[in-house]
Amino acid sequence: MWTVLFTSLITMPLLSKAQGPPDSDPGDPDAPIDGGVGLLVAAGIGYGIKKVRDNQKEKTTHLI
Repeated sequence: MWTVLFTSLITMPLLSKAQGPPDSDPGDPDAPIDGGVGLLVAAGIGYGIKKVRDNQKEKTTHLI
C-alpha cells in the first residue's frame, strides 16, 4: 500500500506539464503570474508586520 502511494507521489510531477506545446507563440505566456505574486507578497508583508506588533505588545505586557 505504502509503495503504491510513494510511487504515485514521485511519478505524478514527472507526468504533469505547466507549459504549452513548443510551437506556441513565445510572446504569449501560458501562466500569467504577475498579479498573484504581488498579492502574495503584500499579504506576507502585512502578516509579518502583524507578527512584529504582536510580539512587541507581548514583550511590554510581560514587563508590567
